[in-house]
Amino acid sequence: MSVAEIEGYAARFGEPDLTGDRIQPGAFSSKLIPADQAPVRMLYQHQSEAPIGRWTDIREDKSGLFVRGEIFLGTKLGRETHALLQGGALDGLSIGFKTKRAKPAPGGRSLLSIDLWEISIVTFPMSPRARITRVSKAGERLPRNLLATAKDTP
Repeated sequence: MSVAEIEGYAARFGEPDLTGDRIQPGAFSSKLIPADQAPVRMLYQHQSEAPIGRWTDIREDKSGLFVRGEIFLGTKLGRETHALLQGGALDGLSIGFKTKRAKPAPGGRSLLSIDLWEISIVTFPMSPRARITRVSKAGERLPRNLLATAKDTP
């Protein structure tokens, strides 16, 4: 099956989203287990009926929740999404989750523990800097020696 790879940040630590919530480092750690045991789904626009690929790497780093995945180009929606990503018309990422532990914070909540259910490619991310930073060409892989582009560094 033909795929294209993407990577970026699905969440940024300490930065308020559009509701004022801030995800704290370690919030995802209890949920980040190997994909073959409990996969976090890759969806289009949070639509459960629209899976478009799979996440191959999900991990916390100093900036946030880094993700890498494959878009399945054997599907019409996968091909369309890839074309929009390559053309720069689409670049947002957004997480679907259940809050396990939070505390009040100025303007919103401080999210301390989260059950991550899915990560979607979206037009309008709730977290303004949750973005796809690199997209491969169809059938190609992204180089592994780079984790982020220059525009991605905090």
